[in-house]
Amino acid sequence: VYLDMTFFQQLDQQFGASGEFARAYVIAHEVGHHVQNLTGILPKFNKMRQGMSEADANHMSMQVELQADCFAGVWAHYTAQKGILEQGDIESALNAAKQIGDDTLQKKMQGYVVPESFNHGTSQQRQTWLARGYKSGKLSDCDTFNNPI
Repeated sequence: VYLDMTFFQQLDQQFGASGEFARAYVIAHEVGHHVQNLTGILPKFNKMRQGMSEADANHMSMQVELQADCFAGVWAHYTAQKGILEQGDIESALNAAKQIGDDTLQKKMQGYVVPESFNHGTSQQRQTWLARGYKSGKLSDCDTFNNPI
């Protein structure tokens, strides 16, 4: 699992997504990619996207990223069951998901949004899939490939 520590500074300073649990969500999202790798999802995605158009590859990339958000939500579900979460933690994670949605980032960085270039999902999509995993606690509910994103 690779973590760019400067991204945490950006979360706090540029994106307004501060707090320990906002960081925990980002870490859990990256661990979600590790789960995807172990289960064969990432290798299959990497092979499939080689022959795709950029638009199709971006769409499939969104499916992969939103699934990692959902997996992070599943982790948060079990963290909550153990009584580890504090008041406001889930809201902090949902705010982080909102702040790093493709639409929000593009609007902040370039002043306009180019939906066909999205490869991580909109703020709403990221929040929805994070919340879905959190509410259900089931990896099986994180199937972004067979459900509308």
